[in-house]
Amino acid sequence: MWLAALWWGSLTALGFWLVPTLFSQLPAKAQAGQAAAALFSAQSMAAAVLGAGLLLASRSGATRWHSPAAQQARGFVLAGMVLALLLEFAVAPRIVARIDLPLWHGLGSAMVLLQWVCAAVVFWRLARPR
Repeated sequence: MWLAALWWGSLTALGFWLVPTLFSQLPAKAQAGQAAAALFSAQSMAAAVLGAGLLLASRSGATRWHSPAAQQARGFVLAGMVLALLLEFAVAPRIVARIDLPLWHGLGSAMVLLQWVCAAVVFWRLARPR
């Protein structure tokens, strides 16, 4: 459950607090964008590692994973990991290169939000009493 909490919490802090703060406090949007890109890159790698840890925990026979709801959470773990990796290796390079920026930025934002939903579902399902 701690891995799920860390994944959801880090996405929450990054997307709803840190990045908006960067854009409101730094003098140039380009500076904020570069800092946000570095933070999102780190978050994507963290999501991959935390997701892998969650999948390993689900296979290890950990008691938290025995309920049917927790079993279904595996799909959300995989979906969140795929979103994070697609964001890092397919979407982010286009945003940084400013290729069709409105399209790719919108898609990237939607992917972060969907990843946040996946992490929230996993956390909620693991945190529920059995």
